This record gives sequence, structure tokens and C-alpha cells, in this order.
Amino acid sequence: MELAARKKTFKYGELSVTGKVFVYILLLLGLCLFGFPVYWMISTSLQTLGQVHQQLMFPKTFQWDNYKEVFGTHPMGMYLWNTSWYTFLSMFGAAFSSSLVAFAFARLRARGSTVLFALILSTMMIPGQVTMIPQYLIFNKLGWIDSYLPLIIPSFGASAFLIFLLRQFYLGIPKELDEAVKIDGGGYFTMYFRIILPLSIPAIATAGIMEFMYRWNDLMGPLIYLSTQTKYPLSLGLAAFRGAYGTTPWNLLMAASFVAVIPPLTLFFFAQKYFIQGIVISATKG
Repeated sequence: MELAARKKTFKYGELSVTGKVFVYILLLLGLCLFGFPVYWMISTSLQTLGQVHQQLMFPKTFQWDNYKEVFGTHPMGMYLWNTSWYTFLSMFGAAFSSSLVAFAFARLRARGSTVLFALILSTMMIPGQVTMIPQYLIFNKLGWIDSYLPLIIPSFGASAFLIFLLRQFYLGIPKELDEAVKIDGGGYFTMYFRIILPLSIPAIATAGIMEFMYRWNDLMGPLIYLSTQTKYPLSLGLAAFRGAYGTTPWNLLMAASFVAVIPPLTLFFFAQKYFIQGIVISATKG
């Protein structure tokens, strides 16, 4: 039996090496497929408009002045600042409020909680176009139009998907820790802030990154609620950038686009460990 097991292990080892080679080939092909648009963007941002029309794959001369022109003729710095502060505030609000609601569903016992949780999840199936007009009418009555309040305040009301993600993570935390807190005289807030919150950093970081990506790239929300150019985020700034010229200056537009994608790439590069860990644990536990 031991010899047969060793033979099986040896065969599986051979297959795993072949499988790894196959996986690496697929990953390399995927890298080329998804990395080509990024390469094209960077290459185009370093070309003249004439070279862009020639559809060159590599710039003949590197036009670094394109980036200077982007910041010199357009308020890219203002767009970056507007996007940054409103995105980080929305990210904090969504991650914190969703974690509180998820904690309640994972740890508190209440009648109808299962039905209520299913009702919250069902809201993810409602298209955003259905609630767009009622939301606009409500915010218009409140006098919030042409401000960031319609974009920030709803994020503090939690997100259905983030609630589901964090709840799955919280269900994997041993409930014996809850009993220990109760024995020491602590309540639910003590349990949340002293036990659950420190153990759920990967999941909360994952929720924060997802909310960050959504807010950073959001075009529809700012397009509906913002009308003053000094309040424009990057999404609206890039759209206005195209309309400032008679023809689309693809080299300058790609330079501005590359500047816009640097912060999300940087955040994901430094937080990918927590992002992957939070996704894996949330998907396997609970």
C-alpha cells in the first residue's frame, strides 16, 4: 500500500510540474492580452500626434512634454485632488458601515435576520437605472445638487455586496472569542472593536479596495450631480479634456489617462496581499 501510494504521489508530482508549466503559459498569454492596452496607452502618451496617426507600436522619440502639457494647460492636479479626497472618504464610509452591518448579521441573533439578509442581497439585482431618477429627485429636494454629498453620504449606508463579503469572513471567526468577551463583561461593541475588527483587516482592506476602484472610476454619478468644473473628478475631467480640442489629441489624452491610473495601480500593488487573502478567506469560510 505504501509503495502504491508513493507511485501515485510520484505520478501526481509529474503531472503537477506539467500543470505548472501549462498554468504559467496561460498566465503569460493572459499578461500579454491584458497588458497590451496598458502598453499602448503608455506608448501613445510618449508620441507626437503625427506618430499616433501612423499607428506606431513604439515611439520614435519620447515626448515627455506631453505630461507637462497635460498639467500645464488642464487642471489635472485639481482633478486628482477632487477624486482623491472624495474617493477615500467614500471608501472609509462604505467599508466601516458595511462591516458593522455584516457583524450584526454574523453575530447578533434576531428574528427575521435571514429574510432581511436575503432582502439586502436582492437589491444587487436592481439595475442602477431604476433608482437613478428617484435618487436625483430626493437629492434635489435636499439641495445637494452640484455638491459631493450625493456621492459621499450614500456610501455611509453600507453596500450589499460588501455586507455579504464581510459577513462570510466574520462567520469564519470562532465564536468562542465572543463567549470570552461576554465572560469578561464586554458587550457587542467591545466584541467588534477589540476582537472582530483586528482579525478582519484583510477582508476590510478588500472591501476598501473594491470601493476605491468603483469611486475612482465612477463617471455616471459625478456626471449627474456635478456641474461646476472646479468640482470635477478625473472621470469628468478626462471627458472635458476631449472636448477642449477640435480633434481628439490621443497622445495627450493617453498621458492624462496614465496619470489617472497610477494611484489605483499603486494601491493595488501595495495592498494585493490583503486583497487576495481577504477574497480567498471570504470565499472559503462560512
